[in-house]
Amino acid sequence: MSGPQPETRRGRKGIAVSTLLVAASVLALLRPAPVFAQETELRGEVSESAILADQQRKARQLRAQGSPDQAAQTAEDQTPANPYEPASPGAVPDDDQTAGATGSIFDQPLATDDPFADNLTAARPRRPSTARQRVADAGTKGDTKAADKKKAKKKPGQATDSTAKTTAADDRADIAATEDVDTNRRALTIDSVDRQKLDPGAERTGSIEGQKVKPEDDPFAAPGIKLGTFVFRPTLEQGFTATSNADASSGGRSAVLSETALRFSATSDWRENSAVIDGYGIFRNTLSGQKINDAQGRIEGQLNVDLDNELRAIAKLGYEAVPESASSPDAIAGVTSQPLRQTVDGSLGIEKDVGKMRYTLTGAVTHDFYGDAKLSDGTVLSQKDRDSTLYSATLRTGYQVSPALTPFVEAEAGRRIYDLRLDSNGFERSSTRLGARAGLELDMDDKLSGEFSVGWLREAIDDDRLPANAGPYVNADLKWSPERGTIIGLTGRTTIESTTAANESGDVLYSSRLTGERQVRANLTANSSLGLDWRDYTGSDGHDLILSAEAGLTWWLNRYAGLTTRVRTEKLTSNLPGRDYVANSVYLGLKVQR
Repeated sequence: MSGPQPETRRGRKGIAVSTLLVAASVLALLRPAPVFAQETELRGEVSESAILADQQRKARQLRAQGSPDQAAQTAEDQTPANPYEPASPGAVPDDDQTAGATGSIFDQPLATDDPFADNLTAARPRRPSTARQRVADAGTKGDTKAADKKKAKKKPGQATDSTAKTTAADDRADIAATEDVDTNRRALTIDSVDRQKLDPGAERTGSIEGQKVKPEDDPFAAPGIKLGTFVFRPTLEQGFTATSNADASSGGRSAVLSETALRFSATSDWRENSAVIDGYGIFRNTLSGQKINDAQGRIEGQLNVDLDNELRAIAKLGYEAVPESASSPDAIAGVTSQPLRQTVDGSLGIEKDVGKMRYTLTGAVTHDFYGDAKLSDGTVLSQKDRDSTLYSATLRTGYQVSPALTPFVEAEAGRRIYDLRLDSNGFERSSTRLGARAGLELDMDDKLSGEFSVGWLREAIDDDRLPANAGPYVNADLKWSPERGTIIGLTGRTTIESTTAANESGDVLYSSRLTGERQVRANLTANSSLGLDWRDYTGSDGHDLILSAEAGLTWWLNRYAGLTTRVRTEKLTSNLPGRDYVANSVYLGLKVQR
C-alpha cells in the first residue's frame, strides 16, 4: 500500500502544475495591454486547445536548447491524455498541431496581402526600462538557483517539478518582455482613405490678382456713367478749324473757327425691353475771318417693346434744329444769318412674325417749321409759309429665306399738309405721297448687316400749275466688317425737297456715303469717308453734283482723353448759275469721353 503512493502524489502534483500553467496563460491573455490598447488587434476568443498547442511549441523550443531527457519527460507530462483526433478519415491536422509547426496564434500576423506593406518599416520593440530588466533578471536567477538546489536533492521521478518551474520562470520572463514591448506603432495595414488623392475641385485656388486677365476688345472705349437703369456715355470735343470757305457757299471766305461738339448716348439696362437715346450739338464761332456764329443739334430716342402674340412695338421720337444751309436751293441771299429749321418727328411700328413671313406696319409724322430770316438791312423776312407736316404709313411684307436673308416689298402712302393753304406766291403747296420699293435685309452677325431697297417715289402737288416731284427711290444702310477692327459702312437716302419759290415744285436729292473705320492700334483709330450727292430739279434740266472726302485720326492718350485731327474737302458743281463752290478745311482738337 505504501509503494505506489509517491507516484500518485507525483501524478497529482503534475496535474496541479499543468492547471497552474493553464491559469497563468489565461491570466496573461486576459491582462490588459500596457498602453494604447486600441492599437492591439483583436482576435476573438481563444480555445483551450490553442493554449495547449502553444505550450507544446514552447516545450519543443526548450527541448532544442536543453537535455534530451528533460525535454522528453516534459513532453510526456504536458501531452494531453486524450489528444484531438479528427472524426473524418483522411483529415489533415492544423498547422499548429503538426510536429514542424513553430508559429503561435499569439504572434503578430504578417501583412502579406497588404499592397503597401513593402513601403513600411516594422516598428522595432522598445527596449525595456532598466528597473524592469533588473527585476526580470533577478526573478530568473532566483528561479534558476531554486531549480539547481531542487535538482541536487531530487529523487527519481522528480524531474518534472524542476522542468515545470523552469518553464514557469521562462513564461514570466516572456510576459515581462511582452509588457515592455512598445505597442504604440502604426498598424501594418493602411487606411485607403489616407492614400486617396485630393479632389481637384477642393484644392485652394490662387488669388484673383495672380490669374491671367483677358484683355478687353476695346481698352479705350468709354466706360459710361450709370444713371438709374441707363448707361450714359458723353463725349466732349473742342478744337479749331481753318477753312477756305466758312459757310460753304459760292461767295464764302476763309476763316478760323472755334468748334465745340457735344455727343452722348444712353442705353437702357432692362431685362426684356430696350431703349436708346442719342444726341449731339455743334457750336461754331469765328476767331478770325468770315463771321460765323451758328449752332445745330439733334436728339432722338427709340423704344423696343415685346408684346403678346409675337408682336413687337418700335417707337421713335426726335427733335432737330439746323440753320438753313447757304448752298440750299431755298437759301436767302443778303442775310446776316440763315433761318433756323426745326424738325419734330416720330413714328410707331408694329412687327408680326407668322412662320417665315414678316409683317411691319409703321406710321410716321414729321413737322418742319422755320424761323425768320434776318436781312442785312435789318428787316425780318417771315418763313411761315414753309411750315408743313408730313403724315405717312408704310406696310412691309417679307419672307425669311434664311436667318441671314429676308427679301421684302414695301408700299408707302402719305400726305404733306402746309400750315398755310396758299404760300406768299399764291400756290397750294400741299401734296399726296405714294411710293413702292423692294429690298433685302441682311443679318450675318458682325460680318454684314443692314438693308437696301430700290423703288419709285412720287409727291403730287395740289396746285395743277406745278409738276409732281417724282423719281427713283434708293435707300441703303449696310455695315461690313472684312476683318476684326475694320468697319465699312454704306448709306443711301432719297429725299424730296419742297420749295416755296415761284413756279418751282422742288427737287429730289440722292445722298450716299461710304465710310471706313480702322483700329490701327489699340490707342490709334483712323476714319475716312467719301460722299456723293445728286440733286435733280423738278420741271427743268438743272442739277447739282456734290463730291466730298474726309480723313481723320484719333490718338487716345488714355481711356478718357485723346487728340483728334481731320482734313476735309468738298466741291459743288451745278449747271445753274451762282452755285459752284469749293471748301477745304483742317481741324485739330481734344476729345474727352466718359
